[in-house]
Amino acid sequence: MSTDSNSTLSQEVGTTQALPELLPPLDPAAREHYLNRELSHIQFNFRVLQQALDENIPLINRLIFCCIFSSNMDEFFEIRVAGLRQQMKYGRESVGPDGLLPEQLLNEISKVAHEYIDAQYDILNNELIPAMKRENIHFVRRREWTPAQAAWVQRYFEDEILPVVNPIGLDPSHPFPRLVNKSLNFIVELDGKDAFGRETGMAIVPAPRSLPRLVRLPDDVCEGGENLVFLSSMIHAHTDELFPGMEIKGCYQFRLTRNADLELEDDLEDLASALRGELLSRRFGDGVRLEVADNCPDELMQFLLKEFGLSERELYRVNGPVNLTRLMAVGGLVDRPDLTYPGFSPAVPKQIRNKELIFDAIRQQPVLLLHPYESFTPVIDFLRQAAKDPQVLAIRQTLYRTGADSEIVEALMDAARRGKEVTAVIELRARFDEAENLELASRLQEAGVIVVYGVVGYKTHAKMILIVRREEGRLKRYVHLGTGNYHAGNARLYTDYSLLSCDDALGDDVNKLFQQLTGMGKALKIKKLFHAPFTLHRRLIELIDREAAHGEDGHIIFKINALTDPDVMQALYRASQAGVKIDLIVRGICCLRPGIVGLSETIHVRSIIGRFLEHSRVYYFCNNGKVEVFCSSADAMVRNLVNRVEVAFPIEDKDLAARVRDDLDAYLADNCQSWVLQADGRYVQNQPAPEEERFASQTALLDRLTTK
Repeated sequence: MSTDSNSTLSQEVGTTQALPELLPPLDPAAREHYLNRELSHIQFNFRVLQQALDENIPLINRLIFCCIFSSNMDEFFEIRVAGLRQQMKYGRESVGPDGLLPEQLLNEISKVAHEYIDAQYDILNNELIPAMKRENIHFVRRREWTPAQAAWVQRYFEDEILPVVNPIGLDPSHPFPRLVNKSLNFIVELDGKDAFGRETGMAIVPAPRSLPRLVRLPDDVCEGGENLVFLSSMIHAHTDELFPGMEIKGCYQFRLTRNADLELEDDLEDLASALRGELLSRRFGDGVRLEVADNCPDELMQFLLKEFGLSERELYRVNGPVNLTRLMAVGGLVDRPDLTYPGFSPAVPKQIRNKELIFDAIRQQPVLLLHPYESFTPVIDFLRQAAKDPQVLAIRQTLYRTGADSEIVEALMDAARRGKEVTAVIELRARFDEAENLELASRLQEAGVIVVYGVVGYKTHAKMILIVRREEGRLKRYVHLGTGNYHAGNARLYTDYSLLSCDDALGDDVNKLFQQLTGMGKALKIKKLFHAPFTLHRRLIELIDREAAHGEDGHIIFKINALTDPDVMQALYRASQAGVKIDLIVRGICCLRPGIVGLSETIHVRSIIGRFLEHSRVYYFCNNGKVEVFCSSADAMVRNLVNRVEVAFPIEDKDLAARVRDDLDAYLADNCQSWVLQADGRYVQNQPAPEEERFASQTALLDRLTTK
């Protein structure tokens, strides 16, 4: 029963004493009480796109949000849509708690995705490009080139493009080429015969992947400002040079998105070797989406659809470049810092600054950092100092994503070369970082690091460092536990918590988890941590149910990236029915319906979209005044709580727990960068009241924590 029908019924019988008998409690498990995971996911992408319309955001960053939408949609089709198509192809159809079948869902996704992508190009063409033109930043189209610009493009084409481009005429000896996933290509209509007397009528031109998609015109051929030209425009303008003597009847951009998910068996003998083999096929998986310039003739579109085994449902006609993600390059091509977010210096707590050794600071009090407002450098220094410290005997760390040229990796290799026992648990299956992690594993092994690939069938997603140090004749354990990856670049863009502690029980717990990951045996008893796949799922539900026992005095706050686990959602529904106040700050996917009378009327869901990607996970329980706060690497998803190695760690220091609550309160007070989920699945952006000041949580945290 929907929220509206419940409200109407309550009004109609509001004075009737027999109301409880007429309306039995709503069933938390009923499918109508859940939103679809994929449709919720695509709505998050649309909220990102909406930032491109926010004039409070610097212009180049608005363009970047438009590009991020493209990148997010690429991954959505590569993984989520591809997965649904695979289910249907192999007859393994499954449904979520909402009950939608894959075929129904693909139809709905197509409808929504077409609407959102049309909106994206409308924003680009009618909002962003005109706004950039007013700022004297120009995307110079072919029809606008001056003679000097056309001559420069001619030279660029001859010097940079022609030597590497490889046109492919289609005939019986030249079948349709196998095009790389998400590559820019052109389908060309030809007339005439070539040197061999062939009359094909059609050719494919793959754009060289080694060339930039956007090129800055030199100042000496322009009249001022920043002038950019698309690679696609240069190829369009000189297609005739690729087919000498032939008549070019038309040239049209297109781009194919392929299935990029990797399927690995659970009983592999050699995970690394199997993964290397799968990576080779990722670039050429089954097609899942075709983007084509909207001026392409229908017969050519139909030819491409047939070639890729797709239907009209998977066809996207676009009014502009088919690869908008590449427009992110604008920020690096133009020198306009006034059109981007102002810089800031992440803070380093005095507790650390005042100590020469970070171990001394941690012994004084545990350290809690909130990146990117607070620096990631202390985490790097934690390892650097450990590598050089003669008192340190062993280092163990999980690695999910690290990035190229990682200082953390260098510290691990340095420690190994100095004779310390160094173990790295590397998750090879970190999506789209698999190749980099394979290379990382080789580098670490060459330096003497013991490399373990975790547990087959369970991605190792926990963020843990354990350092064993000899102090006063005994061994002392120091730990880092985090909500985000050991990636210094991400730490400037994602919000995440880091805890540095030397608590004996935490150290013992982390040591046991590493034993489980690197060795074999029964699950060991853990004192303070909740860990998936063993205790985290069960303990979260127990804590929700405990809060439900407190009724209207209860309060739950979750800050997570996604909420899809049916058991957790049902527990939250039960807690709401008991009167518990529940605030959910869910950045992306949320399958729970808030605000349903008799089921979820005390649940409020908001999504924060801003300069930084909200990535931290916090589970807060009022617990009748005995507050318990946990930070975690895990979202409230089945894949995290059941199918991964994850950790939730308590924030036991009262000052630090209060600080986390202050951070949560900032998110809950946000009135301009927050979107509120309605019972029908829509999101409505918060707006300040007429007499109310704007309060953006990320801006407030920047003001509170950073050094300008």
